[in-house]
Amino acid sequence: MKIYETHSAPNPRRVRVFLAEKGIADVEYIQVDIQKGDNLKPEVLARNPLGKVPYLELDDGTCISETVAICRYFEELQPEPSLMGSTPQEKAEIEMWQRLCEFYFSLPVGMCFQHTTGYFSDRMNPVKEWGIEAGKNAAKFMSLIDNQLAENKYVAGDTFSIADITLLCAVDFARVIKLRMTEEHPNLQRWHALVSSRESAKA
Repeated sequence: MKIYETHSAPNPRRVRVFLAEKGIADVEYIQVDIQKGDNLKPEVLARNPLGKVPYLELDDGTCISETVAICRYFEELQPEPSLMGSTPQEKAEIEMWQRLCEFYFSLPVGMCFQHTTGYFSDRMNPVKEWGIEAGKNAAKFMSLIDNQLAENKYVAGDTFSIADITLLCAVDFARVIKLRMTEEHPNLQRWHALVSSRESAKA
């Protein structure tokens, strides 16, 4: 199996951390230079139409894109340790928080980065005002998740899950837009120190 990724990007890191938690190492990582547009080459788009990273290529040539879909494949392939829940309630709660962290924090952070830095200005029309607004929305979510972590060890409860992976990678990447935790986020800071100490966080 091969995973095509850009090492500095947050979504590929989510997959690497997920696999590190699973102890899955028999995967070949192939670097794609997205700044140069290597992900938009015809041969890449033929396998991965949107050209986003990461994407997984199975031994039979099947390609799976989208971070959570890739993680789901490995969760089903190797259920333990579970990172997506074991019971119906656990699965639902982890999915809920994973989606909240992705859609209301990770995505706005990414939009702020793309629309305020001009990193991809050769292939998109950056709207600076939208990027600034996205950054503000991401900052608001930090207060929401701080409240959640006041009552829970991890994002979705007492167990480390894919929701923690998504939030960790987004919090760390948010530094590029100068969005950082402050004294107003004591629970988030406590959580960040905890999850950053895991060996998988180095992936």
